[in-house]
This record gives sequence, structure tokens and C-alpha cells, in this order.
Amino acid sequence: MSTEPAFVNLAELSELLDLQVTRVHQLIRDRQLIAVRRNGIKVVPAEFILDGLVVRGLPGTMTVLADAGFDDDEIIDWLFTPDDSLPGRPIDALRENRGTEVRRRAQSAGF
Repeated sequence: MSTEPAFVNLAELSELLDLQVTRVHQLIRDRQLIAVRRNGIKVVPAEFILDGLVVRGLPGTMTVLADAGFDDDEIIDWLFTPDDSLPGRPIDALRENRGTEVRRRAQSAGF
């Protein structure tokens, strides 16, 4: 069962990243981050940011999942769903610099 992440809007995200909002939009266009709509507002999970940067390994993992046919909401759901084989949530493993393990699971998630 997935746990709904805490979301930040793009203005808040620009502050977390210390970037202009236009640069945040570029990160989303470049698929370095994904944004979804909640209550009509584009938001990004707050845990996608660590120490003022996009979590290492996140863009590659999102690409693997997108290539496997996941849409943005499904990608977020997958990242925040506990996986006993990790153990824990994939987003937590990425934040702990265990991206290789997460990408292996993401690759097999598409099959």
C-alpha cells in the first residue's frame, strides 16, 4: 500500500532548489522531476529534493518506469509504495544512495 507523499507547489520547489521558477519548469520539461496536479495545482513530492538538489538517481529511475509504460501518477505511487525486498520505499532507498537496487526493481516492474 502506497503512502501519499507530501507535495510542494512549484514556487515552494523553486525555494527548496534555490532556483527561479522558470528553471523548475525546465527541470520538469527535461524529466528531471515530474509534477502532477492536485486540486488543480501542479505539485512535486517534497521528498524528490534532498539537501537542495534533486535526489540522485531519481531521473533515471523515472525514465525506466516511464519506458515501462507507467504514467506520472503511477511513477509516484511506485516510488512511495514499500517494497519488502529493498526494504522500505524506493524513494527512501534513492535518498540513501541505493539507486542501483531501485533501478533493478524498476526494470522488473515493467515486465
